[in-house]
Amino acid sequence: MNRKSVLSSKLIFCLLAVYIIWGSTYLGMKIATKVVPPFLLSSMRFLVAGSILLLVGILREKAWPGRRQLIAACFVGVLLIGIGNTTVALAVNYMPSGIVALIVAAMPAWIMGMDWAFFSKKRPSGMTMLGIVVGFAGLFLLFNPFVHHEARQFPLWPVIVIVAGNICWAAGTLLVPRLPMPAQITSTAIQMLSGGVFSLLMSFVFEPGGIAKIPLMTTEAWQAYLYLVLIGSLVGYTSYSWLSKNAPPRLTATYAYINPVVALFLGWAFGNEAITSLIGIAAAIVICGVVLMTLGRKS
Repeated sequence: MNRKSVLSSKLIFCLLAVYIIWGSTYLGMKIATKVVPPFLLSSMRFLVAGSILLLVGILREKAWPGRRQLIAACFVGVLLIGIGNTTVALAVNYMPSGIVALIVAAMPAWIMGMDWAFFSKKRPSGMTMLGIVVGFAGLFLLFNPFVHHEARQFPLWPVIVIVAGNICWAAGTLLVPRLPMPAQITSTAIQMLSGGVFSLLMSFVFEPGGIAKIPLMTTEAWQAYLYLVLIGSLVGYTSYSWLSKNAPPRLTATYAYINPVVALFLGWAFGNEAITSLIGIAAAIVICGVVLMTLGRKS
């Protein structure tokens, strides 16, 4: 009973961590990118977090990966973090953080669709297909390029950037169980470091003079950065990794429709981001779609 109690408490803690922490990172990135450009921010965040986690992995797992494992982890890290996460940091610099979270909430659709097309070849269930249609209908309602919304004060091109990042994240997620990966903590650390290096290279190319902005960071920006490193990356990713191994997949997947709610609330409460009736209706439709995708997911 004691072991079950400990596991239950850890399950609740990890779920709350993923729900709240990952939902709050959107606002954290928005605050930090007011001063530091997004590619540079991602590199600073994940190079530090990855270094700390690598030390923990070496001490706890005591196993250094082989050449193939190292290459696989680096490749996945570029897809998940170097492209997937960094595109989110880029998008929140131009769009409300809650809106970005809504687009990312459609991630299960990309994962299931790509898994069907390129990996398992298993056709999604009818409920899952309905959820995908409903989810994208909600996003189309919000971003319909054929209708002029006076309340929309942000460009639409970041939507394409986020979609590209989502596709890369989905590909990386599907490749993890199919590649020779290192031990869990070490693997996550290597992914963070490779993603951080990739983001740094992209910063040198697309953000000339970005490093010169680091001394200009305000107290608020530093606080957001430290939160992203210590809480968003270390606690958030560690909690998700534990859930992926110890919790039912359907329960773990619920973060996909909790995160945008948290992000929308925090953006409204602390980021001065308006929640119009259109955003509210579109958010409800998208979240309903993600719920249907999750419920219809085949084990």
